[in-house]
Amino acid sequence: MAKPGQTAVDALALAARRFEEGSRDAKHAALQRLAKCALRADAQLLRYHELLLFLRAHPTDAMLLAAAEAEMARLAAFLRKQRGRHSAALHNRGLPYVDTVTRFTHDCVRRLLEHPHARVSADGWHEASFDLNAVLRLTLPTLECGQTTAGLDNDGLLDALHVPPGKRLRFVVDQLARFDDQPALKDTLFDALGLYVRVSPTDRRLSTAYTRLPMATVYYQATLQRDFDSLALMNRRLPAQRRLDAAARAQVIRTLQDTLTLRCRETDTATYIDPRSLFVVDLEHGLSVAVYGMGAERQLPLESYLGFTLFKNGLAVAYGGAWLLGPHANFGMNIFEPYRGGESGLMMCQVLRVYRQRFGVRFFEVDASQFGLDNPEGIASGAFWFYYRHGFRPLDAALERRAAREHRKIAAQAGYRSGEKTLLGFTASNMALNFGGPLPVRLHDISERVALLMRRHGGDRALAVAAATTRFVARFGPPGRLNTGEQAVLSEVALLADAMRIDDPARLGLLSAMVRAKPRDVRRYQKLMLAFFAGC
Repeated sequence: MAKPGQTAVDALALAARRFEEGSRDAKHAALQRLAKCALRADAQLLRYHELLLFLRAHPTDAMLLAAAEAEMARLAAFLRKQRGRHSAALHNRGLPYVDTVTRFTHDCVRRLLEHPHARVSADGWHEASFDLNAVLRLTLPTLECGQTTAGLDNDGLLDALHVPPGKRLRFVVDQLARFDDQPALKDTLFDALGLYVRVSPTDRRLSTAYTRLPMATVYYQATLQRDFDSLALMNRRLPAQRRLDAAARAQVIRTLQDTLTLRCRETDTATYIDPRSLFVVDLEHGLSVAVYGMGAERQLPLESYLGFTLFKNGLAVAYGGAWLLGPHANFGMNIFEPYRGGESGLMMCQVLRVYRQRFGVRFFEVDASQFGLDNPEGIASGAFWFYYRHGFRPLDAALERRAAREHRKIAAQAGYRSGEKTLLGFTASNMALNFGGPLPVRLHDISERVALLMRRHGGDRALAVAAATTRFVARFGPPGRLNTGEQAVLSEVALLADAMRIDDPARLGLLSAMVRAKPRDVRRYQKLMLAFFAGC
């Protein structure tokens, strides 16, 4: 972008996150200037794109929204004309018609190969643990396996197998699909190949600007919501969840998955989503949250991993997840860069509100890495105080007292900021938001007891599981025919019962009910977990 445009981008950047008197006119003026500037594919274009994203998520009025939409459409048209010729500096930013080049899992690549708005191709093999010979030796027909012993490199092997260049990615994906019934093996082999893929959008709908959650109305932003009662918000009754028919559910799922793909990210809950688990709640201030879990074959032992994506006026602004174990949940959240410096606290509290009320969680724990452990950005931003302001406290009692003293010092001394050494010291403990009651049982506590159980069986895992399952089944009789997911849950709850020495028939009955519930209904499973841990 030319120098006049750079000056106007600077002016827009100064005004974008301001909502006091006069800021609206400053945004309008900057957009009018920018609309007259020629676009150039450079760093200023990236900056302008992110500012437009923020303005479209936080419009002050219909006129500003229309101007931002018009400029985003102009930017998309400009990038479309250069399609296939973009600088690598523009890649991986979710821009319209600009490529994403990275690694994804097998299932994600398979989905992308069927995407209606993208061409997907192999882009090279980097930092591989296995070569293609080792992998295809497990999948090819016996009469073709000889090709894998000729010492050919990956491309040479595919030449020898007469796989055309344009079909090589699909060929590799199809070969590894033979292990769909062994997902851990499939994922390990595919990841070990070091295969990078190139996703080339063919429609502007596959971009961070146009991958949207449908919204009935637009919320116009009068001011940023930064000062509010966190506890009161999280306790405010939730509205009913959005009604989703089959078509709407499919559209939401694609939006969730594309949102991460465009940012070179991937979560298990998005890639392996269980459509039955998905729900969307429309909240105040234009916010909507989608929550979703995984299919039974991908579920974690005992915990329920539920991901979320948060939207503002239909644009994805944050993602993360919660790992539920009855009343306890580990929680993590990442706000996408264009939307930082806005309403981060409100966003987090709205998400916590949903998990608290939909799943009965009363104790949210955040790992120290979220606020500075091995995370220089978290230290520089003072992320510890972000969580502290919204009710989180260090789990370590001594650190909690130290944090209280430091917080009083901040309140008493204008301009005082905690030093790096102080903030690093706080990372010696996780933080938690407790809505009341004692510290719940955590997965780590259960794992320690299971380790002791294994020791009693001389380290023989198979023997320990078999013995626990036999004892558990003896209490309730044969469970009937179980599918693979149910069999896995039976082993989990049987070990839990043995490790925690559960003898109470009512609590054992709850564990028995979990066997059928976990693979089918995450909410029912969580209710059973809450009832089970209520007896601890």
